[in-house]
Amino acid sequence: MRMDAVCCHPTTMAALSSANASIYDFTVKDARGSDVALSAYKGKVLLIVNVASKCALTNSNYSELSQMYEKYKNQGLEILAFPCNQFGGQEPGSNEQILEFACTRFKVEYPILDKIEVNGENAAPIYKFLKSCKCGPFGYDIKWNFAKFLIDQHGNVVDRYGPTTPPLNIENDIKKLLGVA
Repeated sequence: MRMDAVCCHPTTMAALSSANASIYDFTVKDARGSDVALSAYKGKVLLIVNVASKCALTNSNYSELSQMYEKYKNQGLEILAFPCNQFGGQEPGSNEQILEFACTRFKVEYPILDKIEVNGENAAPIYKFLKSCKCGPFGYDIKWNFAKFLIDQHGNVVDRYGPTTPPLNIENDIKKLLGVA
């Protein structure tokens, strides 16, 4: 287990100690069902976000995420979007419908991954790991759509931002990690 991991939830930390110790040890599915090894993102700054298409925060978050991706993708930023329907049923569509929505309405170019759960017994392993590394302002669980995790080029979870933190408010943190003035 990484020594810099901060734990809010002791049972999760215990479970992780015998499981994956780095974000690069995880493989997730993309929205089309293909495996995506997160080790492919070594050396990149990652912003991992749980997204929804029918949330009051959808337009601003998707728009700002796309702006940020366009601005920094060639400098080492990658955004990974995980659709989740756990908050008010605001991501009810299939993976195909979610892709259509994100790519058509917001011209999303960053990866849209498989629809997952971020909390509870069926939470995706990647989210169990992320949450064990950085607590939110109100504890362990993700509280709503568009919670964000910032990961440095070495796979360390650097920070966690709440759903109401606009992506552009994270820009300075991303620039610092990218070494961009």
